[in-house]
Amino acid sequence: MAFSIIDNWSKNNLTAWLPRTCALCAARLIDDAGICRACRRDLPWLVRSCCHCALPLAADSAATLCSGCQRAPVFDHAYAACHYDEALAWLIGALKFRGRIQHARPLALLLAERLADNGWASCDVLLPVPLHPRQFRARGFNQAERIAHHLGRALGVPVVDDALQRRRATQRQSGLAASERRANVAGAFVATADLTGRHVGIVDDVITTTRTARAAADAAADAGALLITCLAPARA
Repeated sequence: MAFSIIDNWSKNNLTAWLPRTCALCAARLIDDAGICRACRRDLPWLVRSCCHCALPLAADSAATLCSGCQRAPVFDHAYAACHYDEALAWLIGALKFRGRIQHARPLALLLAERLADNGWASCDVLLPVPLHPRQFRARGFNQAERIAHHLGRALGVPVVDDALQRRRATQRQSGLAASERRANVAGAFVATADLTGRHVGIVDDVITTTRTARAAADAAADAGALLITCLAPARA
C-alpha cells in the first residue's frame, strides 16, 4: 500500500517537470488549462440539463426539469460540465485508475466554466464524496477530493475534506445494475461536521444514476444542510 501511494506521488510530481501538453491530444499548451483550445471546442458540453439532477434534456425542449424531478427533485441544484463520452471517460478513468492526478485540474476548470456560464450563485462549502479508508489506501488519493480542491480555488469556495465520511466499503457502482445501486450506497455516508443552515456542494467525478451523491447528500441533510447542490465534471 505504501508503495502505491509513493508511486502515485512520484507520477504526479514528475509531470510538473515535463512540458505542458493537452491531456487529450498531447499538443503543446499555451496556457495552464490542461486541455488545448481545439479539444475544448470539441468536448461534448452539456448545454441543456435538468436543474435538479443534471440529466441531459433535448436541445429544443423548453423544459428545465426531467420527468423524474418534476415529481420529486433529486437535489436543490445539479450541474455537470459535459456529457460522459469517450473524451471524459478517458480523462476521468485515467485519473481514477491510472494515477493521472494532473487530470483533476482541467476537469475542475471545465466544471467552473460551466457554472460561470449558468450564473451559479456559489455555495458555502464544497464536500467531496469520500472514499472508504480501505479504498483510499489502495488508490492513494480521492479523485473527487482532488477535483473539489481545484474547483474550490477556481470559485473561491472552501473545501472540507472530512465533513463526510464513508463508514462502510461499497461495491463499485459502475459494476451494478441501476436497481442495485441505491441499496449499495444506502447509509454508506455519515456527516462529521455541523452543516446547519449551510449551502453545500457535493463534488463527485461523474453523475450516473445520482445514487452515490444522493446518499452523500442525505448525510449532509441529516447534519443540517439547508441547500444541496451536486457538482461533477460529467453526466452519464
